[in-house]
Amino acid sequence: MMEPKPFTIKIADDILADLRARLARVRWPDNIPGAGWQYGTDLAYLKQLVDYWRDHYDWRVQETRLNTFRHFTVPLHGIDLHFIHQPGVGPEPLPLLLLHGWPGSVWEFHKLIPLLTDPARFGGDARDAFTVIAPSLPGYGFSFRPQQPRFNRVAMADLCAALMTEVLGYPRFCSQGGDIGAAVTARLAAAYPARLYGIHLNFLGLLREVRQPGQPTDEETHYLEALQHWLTEETGYQWIQGTKPQTLSYGLTDSPVGLAAWIVEKFRSWRDCNGDVEQCFPKMSCSRT
Repeated sequence: MMEPKPFTIKIADDILADLRARLARVRWPDNIPGAGWQYGTDLAYLKQLVDYWRDHYDWRVQETRLNTFRHFTVPLHGIDLHFIHQPGVGPEPLPLLLLHGWPGSVWEFHKLIPLLTDPARFGGDARDAFTVIAPSLPGYGFSFRPQQPRFNRVAMADLCAALMTEVLGYPRFCSQGGDIGAAVTARLAAAYPARLYGIHLNFLGLLREVRQPGQPTDEETHYLEALQHWLTEETGYQWIQGTKPQTLSYGLTDSPVGLAAWIVEKFRSWRDCNGDVEQCFPKMSCSRT
């Protein structure tokens, strides 16, 4: 088994220059007057977001923040797997695998990792410390290269189990996942129960059963109405990503604005933000400091 190698995030200057050039020459589509977000990402909002991205957002600041964690890569199951391995500060830190989902990355955990690894620093008990292992799932972030093997959730679980026990030497560990990470975590529990102390999921990809026979209760009626709205209005991305992802990939790869529009609409739809995405994700959190 190969030893992990330390890894430092360093995006090349020419890639950032190309990004800024693409943001400067974007071709904007038309939109239906007054539609707002009804048919997808609001044009007026996206123009503001792109202006901010181009003129105020500083990637090097975020790069520096991410590099405060310990990053590694290791060749495993046919790919170069990237992961954060941040030791806990306490008498007996518990190994914790943190798994992100789509559209996400290990950046989701940048505020959480210090709280988990060093609880005493924030007024907690050092005995509650975790050692955090946060991999970029295959195909995401720094666990991607062109034409590498593709992984489904079962293969991702096998990969994570190998990382934790065979590479890092943790015979038992905990796992937490959201979105795709939740499916991987659930698979870990089913396939490798002896290696896990326990799991935590913040996403359940299951449809609730409505009791039969008889008429649905008021609560069940509300659920069925919300479910029908979701299935008819909010799942289009799943169908294109699940059936014709190659077609979609050209626009998302060639156009950073296209990628931003595709992702920010999901962030708005999936958060309790009352229609204002910046209630949860303010621009200031990503600006120059």
